[in-house]
This record gives sequence, C-alpha cells and structure tokens, in this order.
Amino acid sequence: MEKVEATYLPREIKLLVIHCSATRCNEPFTVDQLRQAHLARGFQDIGYHFYITRDGVLHHCRQVSEIGAHVQGFNRHSIGICYEGGLNEQGIPADTRTTAQRFALLDLLTILRKQYPEAQIAGHYQLSANIHKACPCFDARKEYAEI
Repeated sequence: MEKVEATYLPREIKLLVIHCSATRCNEPFTVDQLRQAHLARGFQDIGYHFYITRDGVLHHCRQVSEIGAHVQGFNRHSIGICYEGGLNEQGIPADTRTTAQRFALLDLLTILRKQYPEAQIAGHYQLSANIHKACPCFDARKEYAEI
C-alpha cells in the first residue's frame, strides 16, 4: 500500500479585513475579554488574527496560516484585524481609533500588503449586503487605498 503524506498548502490571502470590537471607547476591552466573548459565541479561540488595543499594542491572536472566524463566507482567504473600540461614549458607532491604533494598523497593513501584494483591504461591512453593521466605523478601502 502506498503511503500518502499530507502536504501543507499555504492559504491564498485575498482580503485583509478590518473590524472593530464594537465596544465603547471609554471602557477597556482587553484581549482576555475578547477571548471570552468569542468563546461564548462557540469559537475555539479569538476569531481574528490580530487585535490592536487602544494603546496601540498589536496582539497576535491566531496564526495567519490558520483560517479565521471573523467574516462569514470570506474566512478561508482572509486575515482578520480588529481594533478595540468602534463605539463612542454613548454607544453610537464612530471611528474611535487612537493615534497609537492608527499607526499600529497602518504598520501592520503595510507589512501584510508586502507579504500578500494581491490582497485587497476592506472593512467588515463592505463585504456583504447582508451585513448591517458599521464595523469598522470608517471606510477602510478608501483610507488604505494607497497601501
């Protein structure tokens, strides 16, 4: 009998998808809180590959080689990036990114576009007419069109 060996095929990354945590900008939402929220939804762990907290710290949550759990129908060929916030102090969707988050996100997207030059940048809400969210609360395609 012939032995069949599993061959690793890297994922083809077509999208870099930006999300917000949809939490108030004046209330911390830590990586541990994000993990608990995703576990409560039945995920194995955090669904995003990266999480950027308000202080601009980039947290690696899931290996890029692993399929994410962040945007239904697009997970197989995307990388999920989430920033803490997305709601103002009253709970209304708003671009609440801090300067530190903006720089961290720009740096990350610049690196990822070099690694995956064909990948398009999009906000979560921009991927489906069925998504009725403001996430990530800014026009990611427009803002990062030049990367």
